[in-house]
Amino acid sequence: MSSTDLANQYPDAKAALADGTRNPERMTVDFLTALRKHVEMVMKHKLPTSVYLTTPIEYIITVPAVWSEAAQAKTRTCAEKAGMGEGAALHLVSEPEAAAIYSFEVMEPHGIKIGDTFVVCDAGGGTVDLISYRITKLKPLLRVKEVVPGNGLVCGSIFLNRIFQKFLKSKLGGFPTWDDEILEDAVKRFEYVKRAFAGTAGEVYEITVPGLDDCESMGVRRNKFQLTGSDPRTIFEPVIREVKFQVMRQVNATETQGFSVKAVLLVGGFGQCGYLRDSIRKMVEPRGIQVIQSANGWTAVARGALMKRLASAASDYPIVKISGRAARKHYGVLISKDFDPNIHDIEKRGTYQIHAMEWFVKKGETIREKNPKRLKYFSEHLVSDGLPHTFGVNIHKCCNTSSPPLYEDGQVEPLVTVSANRPHLPIEKRQRIMGKDGKQYYVLTFFLQITYLSAETVYELIFKNQNYGRISAEYA
Repeated sequence: MSSTDLANQYPDAKAALADGTRNPERMTVDFLTALRKHVEMVMKHKLPTSVYLTTPIEYIITVPAVWSEAAQAKTRTCAEKAGMGEGAALHLVSEPEAAAIYSFEVMEPHGIKIGDTFVVCDAGGGTVDLISYRITKLKPLLRVKEVVPGNGLVCGSIFLNRIFQKFLKSKLGGFPTWDDEILEDAVKRFEYVKRAFAGTAGEVYEITVPGLDDCESMGVRRNKFQLTGSDPRTIFEPVIREVKFQVMRQVNATETQGFSVKAVLLVGGFGQCGYLRDSIRKMVEPRGIQVIQSANGWTAVARGALMKRLASAASDYPIVKISGRAARKHYGVLISKDFDPNIHDIEKRGTYQIHAMEWFVKKGETIREKNPKRLKYFSEHLVSDGLPHTFGVNIHKCCNTSSPPLYEDGQVEPLVTVSANRPHLPIEKRQRIMGKDGKQYYVLTFFLQITYLSAETVYELIFKNQNYGRISAEYA
């Protein structure tokens, strides 16, 4: 069963919006606005007014690694609209990366050596993200590198709640006094079961069902329903099976590249579940792989995200360093190239040139924040049309694991249109040439600088060796 099957079989009963005029982005802005106001209120109560008014505030938002670039960009936009700042005052961090930073920081250093490889499994409420890290340096600071593209799916513990709801309705929905309020109370109690269930024989859990009459045959007594026998396992198994599949998929991908996995490191709220831990352990132990539940796994993501930002603000702050990430997709642009009969298809040839893909990032390639990509572009505009102010570039993606295609075909998808409106570019630096048609043209040479951060991509315009800052990106 895939995460798509889980979502289809156990849909969110509250997913439909009550008011058709409100979309997910608007609701996200409303939620983040309320969260920001609450934070500000608490800080005003806790800090002297003078301190509060003079203290710069930055917001760090963690997002699942499986989210698309478009989802990451929308999250930033919503946070900005919610008043959480913009630019350098707002940070997006990958959840499994944040969890890894904290978990490696608190891990017992004895027994860790250069070359050890760990699969970090961040199992949360909504998503399960997996990333493989290899230890590249021990002193003075621990350094790790992402060695293969991560994977993950929407198969978190929220599906346990949905399966439990369906199960309980099938058992008790026939009671005359059954209603949604009883179900909500039962789900709250089920949160304890999710943490405590170990999969051992004889486990019994009592679920509060206020308002239901005693019925021994239905397992209801004194407003409580007993989960016994195989019932808990039946609820857990569909989700556990999917998580195990994703873990093994990441382990296999890592070992296929020649890296021996030492341990699976479990983080996140769902990652603290004993039954999940033991199920993964039974699966990987025959291959000599350990399973470790991180200390403070429930809050590892938040702790790691804060540590990452503190280290960026203060270079002397000790922290585990992520020296490189593995690209999850191929990224490229469509350009005109001189026709080469040894490479290109004659049927796709134009008069002298051919349109073909230029892939500037290959899937699995190590990308580093300190080494942004720079793409060189030429822009021509008729002088008679006035000074050119706007420049645009279309970037494409390909998710295939094999080599990306040479031409724009069904495997190639539009990713983002990057555009810059910069009327203040220095006029004297806009070169003029005479075209073959006898008309004058402005010819501009500029660079698009692309920096891949933890959970977002920054596009900047470079003109005449000057950085004109972040430019807009409209995702497909």
